[in-house]
Amino acid sequence: MSTGNAAPPERIEEMFDRISGVYDAMNLAISGFQEPRWRRRAVRETALGPGMTAVDVACGTGKVSADLYRAVSPGGSVVGIDVSEGMIARAVAGHSDQPGLRFEVGDALRLPLADATCDAATIAFGMRNLPDYQAGFAEMRRVVRPGGRVVCLEISRPSSRLGALAARWFDHVVPLIGRLVGQGSAYAYLVQSTKAYPDPDHIARVMEAAGLEGVRWFGMSGGMVTIHIGSATGSAHEPNQ
Repeated sequence: MSTGNAAPPERIEEMFDRISGVYDAMNLAISGFQEPRWRRRAVRETALGPGMTAVDVACGTGKVSADLYRAVSPGGSVVGIDVSEGMIARAVAGHSDQPGLRFEVGDALRLPLADATCDAATIAFGMRNLPDYQAGFAEMRRVVRPGGRVVCLEISRPSSRLGALAARWFDHVVPLIGRLVGQGSAYAYLVQSTKAYPDPDHIARVMEAAGLEGVRWFGMSGGMVTIHIGSATGSAHEPNQ
């Protein structure tokens, strides 16, 4: 069942370094200013509370990480991890005043964390960039304590009429906006990677194959994005094959 993004990882890393300066503004624009609502809902699905710990995988500039930190404060901690040095530099610069929130460069398939050390793990708009989706979910499961949640927020290909209209806008307008900010190839890749990403039911099966239980998902904004939730239970070293 293992599937993933066929683009060379080094190409993706370089691309995110290059767009780090426009990333937040572009997310707002191409989401129709819905992105903050989407990420807040994803954070609520972690069921985190004060004093708990979380990891935000493919954290980008740290927006979701900061939302997680608010959920675990006071007394909690969050680490954001991203392969892009440019993204991590912006995350650090933007959140240096929050002592329980830290960021570091790292690989989503080899997280620099010990087994079962987090109460939740999130990934927002990053799973479709990984070369192996099942391995990505399995690694998140590894670092989450039994009973903790793994939450994935990702762009989807909607089936509703409203969502289909949004998808056509996304396919044609997003690359145009990308060209206007000098990042045409990066935002053409965004559309391509979204088209190649599996449908939500398939992703749910991938999560189950990675050893997550009670997997469920729902769409937001007419299906423009989906949020998948699974629970980490049992051994961290025995994902289903």
